[in-house]
Amino acid sequence: MTQTLEHRLEDILRAAPTMMTVLALARELDLPDWLIVSGAVYQRVWNHLTGREPDYGVRDYDVVYFDPDTSWDAEDVHIRRAAVLFPAPLGELVEVRNQARVHLWFEDHFGEPYAPLSSSAEALGRFVAPAFGVGVRLEADDRLTIAAPFGLDDLFAMRLRPNPNRPLAKGWVKTTTSARTRWPEVEVVEP
Repeated sequence: MTQTLEHRLEDILRAAPTMMTVLALARELDLPDWLIVSGAVYQRVWNHLTGREPDYGVRDYDVVYFDPDTSWDAEDVHIRRAAVLFPAPLGELVEVRNQARVHLWFEDHFGEPYAPLSSSAEALGRFVAPAFGVGVRLEADDRLTIAAPFGLDDLFAMRLRPNPNRPLAKGWVKTTTSARTRWPEVEVVEP
């Protein structure tokens, strides 16, 4: 019987002790509509596929959530809670961000317009590349929920191609160069 890509992803993540610790602690934060996204997820898969240690190249853990309260003060409360909950040095790598606020700062930071979101999973559809648009959440019953609006084919093929649903990201070259520096096996599909 062929294992689905979702099952393969779950097996890879469950075999990574640091990732499981972050997932379990993030669950304790009890944030609305939360996910761990981006590098903490896709880099674990690439490490598995290339025989590297699970934590190789993982620079941070993006814990995103969606709360309609877009005030900085509301987000800061959760950032401070996470700072207390996550032990050092792990706590220095965890970044908690409310996806309902992204449209307030994205253009100033990245030079691109960004329409408001309605959920954390919606943000995944706007990531630079489909392989990056994967998020996971550890549920109360220890099930792993996977959100991947583009599917998992690009992730497991180690293929970076521009997100077909948005203009080419201004940081495309920097992003793909960084990925290829750490994982030379990555295929970059040029726009």
